Amino acid sequence: MHFEFLIEDKSGEEMLKILVPKMIDTQMHTFKIHSYKGIGTIPKNLKTTQDAAKRSLLNQLPKLLSGYGNAFQYDLENNVVILVCDLDNKNKEQFLKELTDVLESCFIQPKTSFCIAIEECEAWFLGDLDAVRKAYPKAKEQILRNYKNDSICGTWEVLADAVFSGGSAKLKKLGHIDEGTQKSVWAKAIAPFMNVENNKSPSFNFFKSEVEKYCR
Repeated sequence: MHFEFLIEDKSGEEMLKILVPKMIDTQMHTFKIHSYKGIGTIPKNLKTTQDAAKRSLLNQLPKLLSGYGNAFQYDLENNVVILVCDLDNKNKEQFLKELTDVLESCFIQPKTSFCIAIEECEAWFLGDLDAVRKAYPKAKEQILRNYKNDSICGTWEVLADAVFSGGSAKLKKLGHIDEGTQKSVWAKAIAPFMNVENNKSPSFNFFKSEVEKYCR
């Protein structure tokens, strides 16, 4: 099987580069990861009008899935697209329907899975507190213990408050670019320690099950 992973930002790419080889046999299966500059929004009438150089994931999604359908049309069984993005403050059921509508609008539909991190991909790190502790031995234990898996709580802020000097308040003052850079730092630091067989995040486990089902 060949996997095409679509993810909304660079920190997600750093995370998947480390986690995917823990889930699949890379001697038998191949994968590519494509990161974008934010999640964006699904365009009206499902027609991509945004400048491709801006590269926001959902704005480009109709064009991307249609392109994959055409590229894989003679080997649909052995190629799969897996989209990974944050739920943020969206309604999960409605969001999944919107994503499915994009897929169903394609003349040739590529094999596709939609995997939504609830509320953000940092929830997947917090689903493995042992990995967080190994990466950050001085992490604030009370904050980690109080976190409820896949809760809508400002997930990246929880992780920042636990492991970043000055917490989320300081990081927000530094600005958006620094936030993104720090999220990539967390991904590179925590993901190597993660045990993909023992994660308490339901959305992570769904992602893992979707990846593994295509390897059977």
